[in-house]
Amino acid sequence: MQTRTLFRFSIGLLAVAAIAAVVIAVTLGLDAYRRPLPLPRSPYDFEVPPGATLVRVARALEADGVLAHPAALVWLARLRGVDRGIKAGSYEIERGIDLPQLLAKLTQGDVTQIAVTIVDGITFAQLRRELHEVPRLADTLDGLSDADVLARIGASASSPEGLFFPDTYFVPAGSSDMALLTRAHRALVRRLDAAWSARAPGLPFATPYEALILASIVEKESGRRADLPMIASVFVNRLRRGMRLQTDPSVIYGLGAAFDGDLKKRDLEADTPYNTYTRDGLPPTPIALPSQSSIDAVLDPPQTPYLYFVARGDGSSEFSETLVMHNRAVSKYQKLRR
Repeated sequence: MQTRTLFRFSIGLLAVAAIAAVVIAVTLGLDAYRRPLPLPRSPYDFEVPPGATLVRVARALEADGVLAHPAALVWLARLRGVDRGIKAGSYEIERGIDLPQLLAKLTQGDVTQIAVTIVDGITFAQLRRELHEVPRLADTLDGLSDADVLARIGASASSPEGLFFPDTYFVPAGSSDMALLTRAHRALVRRLDAAWSARAPGLPFATPYEALILASIVEKESGRRADLPMIASVFVNRLRRGMRLQTDPSVIYGLGAAFDGDLKKRDLEADTPYNTYTRDGLPPTPIALPSQSSIDAVLDPPQTPYLYFVARGDGSSEFSETLVMHNRAVSKYQKLRR
């Protein structure tokens, strides 16, 4: 009888201990749940690539010291049924943010933020006009010169052309277009520096900015993403040989408002700093916003013998080693377009 009583007493103690352990675990969990995340810097910005899973994002944040336990973010998302609802793009968070607030931003459950997409291939003038039309984004660019913009984003270049990384940025509603440009410029510098550090040997560029200029030309010359590396190889080969780039998009950019939509022979002969038919080497600045793909293509181009290419009319290009072969290709595709 005493043994049975002692057994029941022991079971009771174990139950109490188990309940206490659960209470302590829940209390600690709630404390961690509410605790501000230890950001390595503030503001802290990070990327969510297209197609990335929440697990992948959580592990990347763990590697950067933001999340001590990445599983906590994943389980919270699963509990709320939003683990498959994260949005690709560029995020910026401030010190004081906790786990639920981070999840809300990743799933756009945070209604105080807006998504602004900067499209690759556009000029800075086009970007200014597009930002002006974004609802709930404060317009502070009106009246500012390009030099003013460069000073405020901390850039040392002579032109803002090409200095902003194309991506979708999630920003607080009511924030300024200048704050967005500053973020996009930081993203461009970070990505360009990373690609420059991993560049192929023997490239004809003295600086990352020169690579950025060619990347912007490659961006404008491409009708489809698959051709970007080949187009980059053509221009790199021409620069190595001291040949002029002879690229129409650069000429068009140099014509500015004088371009009427139809590039004529006289346009190719009109000398401007951007006319790569009349001038050697690279133009003085980028001509558009290059994508990551164009930057990568220019800084790690495939080894090819090609020096020429022509558009086929379906978005793809025909590549040639010699001028004779190129002229044949031009004649062929001009006939097809008639």
